[in-house]
Amino acid sequence: MRSRVVAAPPGSLLPSESELSNEFGASRVTIRRALDLLREDGLIAARQGFGWFVAGAPVRQHLVELGTIEAQLADSGMTNERRVIEFAFVAPPDHVRQILDTESVLRVKRINLADGEPFAVVTVWCPAALAGRLSKEQVEQHPFYELLDVTLRGATQTIGADGASAEDARLLHVPAGAPLLTCQRITMSGTGEPVLVSEHRFPAHRTEFVVDLPSAEPSTMPSGLRLVE
Repeated sequence: MRSRVVAAPPGSLLPSESELSNEFGASRVTIRRALDLLREDGLIAARQGFGWFVAGAPVRQHLVELGTIEAQLADSGMTNERRVIEFAFVAPPDHVRQILDTESVLRVKRINLADGEPFAVVTVWCPAALAGRLSKEQVEQHPFYELLDVTLRGATQTIGADGASAEDARLLHVPAGAPLLTCQRITMSGTGEPVLVSEHRFPAHRTEFVVDLPSAEPSTMPSGLRLVE
């Protein structure tokens, strides 16, 4: 088990304790003790909803400026990759239509990988009038921010949590129902008009958001939270 863990990429899931018991012909008690020893050595970790996984530094996104998590991965020495799995000009869903005020959008869905392991499923909607000349190859290699012929002013991000659907689980290599971090980003043009809507879904055991607060109210409660029904 130690050899397998050392050779596996960070964040990858191990078989269940029952499956390991069958594979090694050992009792569940013995398997659990072996896993505990590997955890004490810092090689693996466990989290509710995921089971055991190979330990590693989480993929972090600092929410301090309008940038991409890919740039932060590159700065940390990790190899990042985009795989576009959907690229189509379509009618937008109602919530995107209300934000972008358009009846036709480019919808791009992709998987983001860090050192070969998936860490995000991202869906982006862009008005067709701005995205008409874009190709699948372009959006696979570059952020939308670099491709749009428009000045960008900033963005609003809403962060939440959800459980992985069957499709999310398949794409992110996690169990169905596993906890996900979610983020909706609405990006504005220099004149204040929404030009991009993106929805991101991250496996919670691999990712975290970090918010830099130059000043804050004297409270131990985190900033930016609100109760929702």
